[in-house]
Amino acid sequence: MQKNVFRPDDAENTSARTPEDIYASHGQALVAEDLDRLVANFAEEAVQISPAGVRRGRDGIREGFIQLFKDLPQANWEMRTTLFGGDVLFLEWSATSGTNRAEHGVDTFVFRDGLIQAQTVRYALTPNDQ
Repeated sequence: MQKNVFRPDDAENTSARTPEDIYASHGQALVAEDLDRLVANFAEEAVQISPAGVRRGRDGIREGFIQLFKDLPQANWEMRTTLFGGDVLFLEWSATSGTNRAEHGVDTFVFRDGLIQAQTVRYALTPNDQ
């Protein structure tokens, strides 16, 4: 088992996590489509900003990931650029599922106190050719 992997019941240990630790937990939860674990990586007051609007708090973050998994169910994810600048992470990514593909995915994360405080996300979704 990897150390520093965060689970929802480890709330008292969040402040010791580095941005890299949080990103590792986030990535594992994303691939597993584990909504509880994904949301647990975010602060209670976190914001997620996308072309669809601003989602606030863990309930809003959950809604955002529910939509992502509807757009890209059981996707294969490719991280093209991963750059940490202190408490900020910049990602460029793509993903392919059985129904759709996402290109030009760009996310920014802001970390503080062992949790994600803010995320921006944008991707271009196109249906797979049948």
